Amino acid sequence: MKISVPVKSGHLPDIYGKYAPESEKLNGAPVRSFPITIEDAPEETVTYAITVLDHDAIPVGGFTWIHWVAANIDGNLTEIPDNASQSGAIAMTLGKNSTAGSLVGNTDPQTNQHYVGPQPPDRDHRYTVTVYAIDEKLPLFDGFWLNQMMDAMHDHILAKASTIVMSRAK
Repeated sequence: MKISVPVKSGHLPDIYGKYAPESEKLNGAPVRSFPITIEDAPEETVTYAITVLDHDAIPVGGFTWIHWVAANIDGNLTEIPDNASQSGAIAMTLGKNSTAGSLVGNTDPQTNQHYVGPQPPDRDHRYTVTVYAIDEKLPLFDGFWLNQMMDAMHDHILAKASTIVMSRAK
């Protein structure tokens, strides 16, 4: 299985991160998710799950930052479309991102259970985008945590693919 994400000069286009126009932000955070193209998924794929993680956040905040976690995306898709997290263009079960944790305390499900774009404070960051091909619909409901998805996927992952994308700090 292979995935790809559009980049411009090696970085996510501005619309998906820190330099998005105000029309693409909620409560000051960029919320327009980038498209993900999926190729060569196993025929037995029933659903996909996705994660977007920022390991470069560890020196800044002490932990990997979760930008997007979602499950139960139709396994027949070959693309998760632009703005899928907010638009409702495709069905998905939305997990909580790091803004929902007690350190930030975001209680708005519109921003804490959807994609929240990169806003690197110190330098350009690398983001690991992973798509998992799953052999069933996962028993999750909107508002799940990443660890719950990982537990639910155990023994159900047919394939996974990751790519690294960059977002600029300045």
